[in-house]
Amino acid sequence: MSRAEAVRAANALGERWVGQADHRQGTVLMPAGIWPLLGLLAPAGSPAVQGELAQALGLPGEAAAERARELLALLGGIPAVRSALGVWSDDRLRLRPEWLARVPADLVGRLTGEAERDRARLDAWAAERTDGAIEELPIALDQDTRLVLAAALTVRTDWIKPFEDLGGYREVDPAGWGRRVHQLSRATRLLDRAALLETPDGPVTELRVLGHGDISVHLLLGEPDAAPGAVLAAGIGVLSQRHRRTTADRLPVGTPGPGLTIGTHRRFTPEDLLIVGVPRFTVDADHDLLARRGLFGLQTLGTASGTEDRLPGLADGGPPLSVSSARQRATATFGARGFRAASVTAMGVAAAGADTRKPPYRQRIVGVDFHRPFGFLAVHRLSGLVLAAGWVTEPDTGVDPWEALLNRAAGD
Repeated sequence: MSRAEAVRAANALGERWVGQADHRQGTVLMPAGIWPLLGLLAPAGSPAVQGELAQALGLPGEAAAERARELLALLGGIPAVRSALGVWSDDRLRLRPEWLARVPADLVGRLTGEAERDRARLDAWAAERTDGAIEELPIALDQDTRLVLAAALTVRTDWIKPFEDLGGYREVDPAGWGRRVHQLSRATRLLDRAALLETPDGPVTELRVLGHGDISVHLLLGEPDAAPGAVLAAGIGVLSQRHRRTTADRLPVGTPGPGLTIGTHRRFTPEDLLIVGVPRFTVDADHDLLARRGLFGLQTLGTASGTEDRLPGLADGGPPLSVSSARQRATATFGARGFRAASVTAMGVAAAGADTRKPPYRQRIVGVDFHRPFGFLAVHRLSGLVLAAGWVTEPDTGVDPWEALLNRAAGD
């Protein structure tokens, strides 16, 4: 039950975050990489800090720390996920053994105080823990940095049924992307992979793409004027049954949802068919958590004080501590064979053919076309934990194969 509580709390933070994130240029965020860090710091905070973090995390300090450890254990047991937690402290900071003993860190190291040397070590850790997807720790180090707490999270899954790569070409649609995009397609007999979500902000079409290692990616398309945050929040909300989800096999013929068409045709085979078109994409983002202090419970913790220690339960003696930098760097790629996502979240604590027969079967044909900006969620199927969430505004570009052939011929 405690693990389910941790999942609900992390997803709730993710749902609020997608509502506040800037989606204009596309983005990706990984709430499961942030929630445990905040939870582990919570019991060490001052009364004001603990109150703010409890509101952000949905749990009081000690319970948040316990759930953070549960969440990290869950991440460690997912076949398609690699997670790591690192703690580095300065010799001038005497961490309390009881706090450090309750932090399930994969690495506990020391900061030398030499910025270039420390930066090289931390960057190497980030690159190694994310298989090279994130090459640098996203925070700055200076002479006042006493502690660095970082979490790396990587999701790698191959599709159970790969997509067909259509050669990277699709006709320009002025009402959609407005340019050629690299198109992927596939057909399946499982109509329930597509569904319509009924939400207070309007209908949302959902497509679930199943991958190996207990990971699914949910693609989400709202109405043209729907806010990206509302579309993504709908995808997270349906995981806790807050919105009605009707699968395509139960929807009426016509266009019941955004990008969703349903028709019937007489065929010689009885099986229904779901046909999907989606562009290949890669999105990257760098998030400054201190720019949204209220969301993450960092109003007081992220404000330096010369007299009040924001983290009195973290260390013995020394100057007052506060979080001087808190950032997440993330990337996600959706391709024909699978999905990849990675993030590093870090916090720095500083001082101060024709046939005449009539076909006998009436076959249902469902089409789902992601022809304009859409959202995505990477979800652990067994627990419902949202590992990554994002919005796609600029998918990979496509090239007309005939044009490419002519260009090669012209160059010969």
